[in-house]
Amino acid sequence: MTEMTPVTYSKLIRFLQEELLLSPASIAFAQKTQEKVDDTQEYPDSSSLLMILWQYGLVTLEQLEKIFDWLETAY
Repeated sequence: MTEMTPVTYSKLIRFLQEELLLSPASIAFAQKTQEKVDDTQEYPDSSSLLMILWQYGLVTLEQLEKIFDWLETAY
């Protein structure tokens, strides 16, 4: 998993909100933290966003696995 298109990234964010019921505040925090890490990339990197969500305890390991499963079908 590396850079993704803006459309796929938007779908990922929607999945996080609608399927995993992550709060907008949690997602915004992870995105802001991700921007500091990925400031040189043209498109967002899903790997860093997901690791930030997990590292800060915003998703469980089980939820992280669901996200990876979803990403496999999203491309």
